[in-house]
Amino acid sequence: MAFPRIVISGMSGGSGKTIISLGVIASCRKRGMVVAPFKKGPDFIDAGWLALAAGHPCHNLDTFLIPPDEILLSFANHALASDVAVIEGNRGLYDGINLTGDTSTSELAKLLNAPVVLVIDCTKTTRTVAAMILGCVHFDPAVNICAVILNRVAGPRHESILRTTIEHHCHIPVLGAIPKMGGNSFPERHMGLVPTPEHKWAEESIQKAADMAERYLDLDRLLSMIKEAPALTDSPLTLTPRPQWEGQNNVISRGYSHFPAGRGLGRPASVRHERVEKEEDVTLKNNTPLPRIAVIRDAAFQFYYPENIEALEAAGAEVVMLSALEGSGIQNIDGLYIGGGFPETHARILAKNKKFRNNIRSLAQTGLPIYAECGGLMYMGESLIVNGATYPMVGVFPAVFGLSKRPEGHGYTILEVERKNPYYAPGTIIRGHEFHYSKVLNWQGKPEDLCFRMIRGSGFNGKRDGLCYKNTLATYSHVHALGTPAWAKAMVEASLLYQKASAGRSNRQDSPLIPSMRR
Repeated sequence: MAFPRIVISGMSGGSGKTIISLGVIASCRKRGMVVAPFKKGPDFIDAGWLALAAGHPCHNLDTFLIPPDEILLSFANHALASDVAVIEGNRGLYDGINLTGDTSTSELAKLLNAPVVLVIDCTKTTRTVAAMILGCVHFDPAVNICAVILNRVAGPRHESILRTTIEHHCHIPVLGAIPKMGGNSFPERHMGLVPTPEHKWAEESIQKAADMAERYLDLDRLLSMIKEAPALTDSPLTLTPRPQWEGQNNVISRGYSHFPAGRGLGRPASVRHERVEKEEDVTLKNNTPLPRIAVIRDAAFQFYYPENIEALEAAGAEVVMLSALEGSGIQNIDGLYIGGGFPETHARILAKNKKFRNNIRSLAQTGLPIYAECGGLMYMGESLIVNGATYPMVGVFPAVFGLSKRPEGHGYTILEVERKNPYYAPGTIIRGHEFHYSKVLNWQGKPEDLCFRMIRGSGFNGKRDGLCYKNTLATYSHVHALGTPAWAKAMVEASLLYQKASAGRSNRQDSPLIPSMRR
């Protein structure tokens, strides 16, 4: 089975591979092609940009968080309905967590048997570029480096020297030379690119990236290389043809989401699970209403892997979207999922929405299953201090958070579950990822309130993580459902129990959904 695909990697972070990937994806889309975007690693922000360029969700492929067989299935399932698949790497091609390069882009490229295009930052260098390319080619001959793209080229003379040198020494095609660009269509801040929901001119920036790719890259030659990609694997994969993405040309351009309304954040129905196909069909086989799990998704909380939402639905939940910035209250839900994001940049509005905060705190006290990650953890605390101002948060946990100038936690995490909680059995080993500038300034809790021991990573206090109160669990670590499948099942089971327990004491009413996400 053919899977036209390419990995776009770099020599290091900051080489320009993200903008080039965006340009390639957007250009292919303008040609009428369906592009399946993927991001190597756990990054949410770059994935959001890739999703906007493609017109549908980007899926992360992370060899630390997800087992290899699940990565192959995820890639194949989401690439099957596309014309081409573009996988953006992260950091340098061979950069991983250890001497053998585990979790590197090269490891993923070999797993997917995918050709690699190498983006080279050519600032103030000429002949050395050829040496770097040869080094990458010979460092691991199993990595198929098929071409290079030159970035930040000073001018025509610089380009000519680079092309001649590479052609003479490396015998690898140069697919284009992109000059140094004035201005900045993709501004950055403390955690990388400004996310698409907070970028006023996001679509205009994507268009500029497409124009750049069309002007400076040999896209026809690149597409030929993509279409000539070898077989994905020698082993057969059990796949089901997938329809085109729902609303792939109907991308919401503003607000908290660039995904069209509908089940699963605008992605096709899963090929591995039976799914609810009709809007009115929201009951389990025994006529029990589906547990309704709300996801707070807005500009403050935007970090969600699409597979996590899919996993909740596949486990039997109806997923709805709420906004902590605009919502007036919460009714008729059986569970709540609060992902990461930037509560610090929206602290004033979050604090101002007192009714919403109080509603969550009251629901937590009734035992509503709540799962909060990173920014969600901060939101569930007592308060958040930003630039000297104190903003009240939900107040489920007696913790005050502030911000550092440097990351307090950044990288992969391994956690051992040591204490009872609603979602993970004691003894479970969890793999996750953390990236936060926030830190705990004051905590009035007890050691037994922290369920996890940190084997790797920083967590809540450098040694432990996982604050637990009744059915609320909050942690700095993000998990991926393909690597932690027990999470979604436990969340749905807890929500079902809550639904049954609360059936007699409250009337089910419509939740205050964001209009654009109402099902």
